[in-house]
Amino acid sequence: MPLFFIMAALISVITTLGIVFTLIFETIEFFKRVSIVEYLSGTEWYPFSGSNPTFGVLPLVLGTLKVTIIAIAVAVPLGLAVAIYLTEYATDRTRRIIKPILEVLAGVPTIVYGFFALTFVTPVLQTIIPSLKLFNALSPGIVVGIMILPSIISLSEDAMSSVPNGIREGALALGATKLEVSLKVVLPAALSGIMASIVLGISRAIGETMIVSLAGGATPTFDFNITGSIQTMTAYIVQVSSGDAGFGTTIYYSMYAVGFTLFIFTLMMNLVAHYISKRFREEY
Repeated sequence: MPLFFIMAALISVITTLGIVFTLIFETIEFFKRVSIVEYLSGTEWYPFSGSNPTFGVLPLVLGTLKVTIIAIAVAVPLGLAVAIYLTEYATDRTRRIIKPILEVLAGVPTIVYGFFALTFVTPVLQTIIPSLKLFNALSPGIVVGIMILPSIISLSEDAMSSVPNGIREGALALGATKLEVSLKVVLPAALSGIMASIVLGISRAIGETMIVSLAGGATPTFDFNITGSIQTMTAYIVQVSSGDAGFGTTIYYSMYAVGFTLFIFTLMMNLVAHYISKRFREEY
């Protein structure tokens, strides 16, 4: 039996190493053809331009960040509000009703979210913002925020539920209101788990593929406009992997370079989550 567990652990490690080494080797091949300085500092991404292709990744990075920032602006306030309500205010009957709804929300395929953003959210937003294009950053950003809500709510609720009731009772005995106990006692005490849930949500938003591919567009632009078409790193990978580039071409290898960049972003977020979780756990 111990041998089985060792083999299971080794399979996970070997799979991870295989993915990382594949990304590294193919990315090295890309940088043999394209300057790494051009890739990291260039503000134009036109790999399919036959006469003069450019490979500046910043427009893809900025498109990804625009969607992620909008998603977090939607998900964090709503997620924390729902988690506080479920932990501190909701009755058992209400909790039994809301929990299954959140689980259904977490189980919706992302391609359904993508069509929801394109065919429902965008037309609704266009009635409010007439200049909003069919493909834009705002609509997928909002829907990605809705998608990551269950993760933030669930993990934040678990963190707040683990706070001992004695702390709540002590604060109430000193004259604090229910809201003050929730915001000034329970929330800081559970900050480690809450921050971990937020960073996990950011990682999911950065790596989201189908929603941004369907509703975001395929126009890499280096600006801060959220009403026009964009292209994220994941959307570009989808575009190339769908057959737009031949095997062994520079465009083909650019897919791995963008994938490696995305991997670095995700790795950094995981390291930040580990650091924040450890720091606040020690503090509280």
